Amino acid sequence: MRTTLDLSPLYLSTVGFDRLFNLLDSPMGAADAASANWPPYNIEKLGDDHYHITMAVAGFAPDEINLVQQENALLVEARKHPEPEGVQVLHRGIANRAFRQTFNLADYVKVSAANLENGLLMIDLVREVPEAMKPRRIEIAGAGGAKTIEHESRPEGEKAKAA
Repeated sequence: MRTTLDLSPLYLSTVGFDRLFNLLDSPMGAADAASANWPPYNIEKLGDDHYHITMAVAGFAPDEINLVQQENALLVEARKHPEPEGVQVLHRGIANRAFRQTFNLADYVKVSAANLENGLLMIDLVREVPEAMKPRRIEIAGAGGAKTIEHESRPEGEKAKAA
């Protein structure tokens, strides 16, 4: 049973989140659900701006895994090299199926490192917000806070002498 959410009130008070709302509104099909569970992975938050994805990719070599970041999407895909000629497999218990997993990343999140160790693909992510995009405090001048520089006026008698 699928519960639907009415996101229309959020459309009234947000700007630029259309892509996010479309992702929440789109139903996930059965084929998508099956592929979304393979390979298993964890997403961890290590700090305010540091994240870590760990994927179980046992049986894959580093040259069989493709890791691509394009804008706000991280694509992880893998495909096994073909079996050498003349090899007869009597029992296949290790899954060698290809996979394609896409992670939607927030703005300014970049892959800082990737490592394959003991069958686990570890991807480090960091959010680097440019200085121009960080919040800054803006001073507000009040009526009494604004200073006006006034020139000294000469007495009437001095004005006449100067003329």
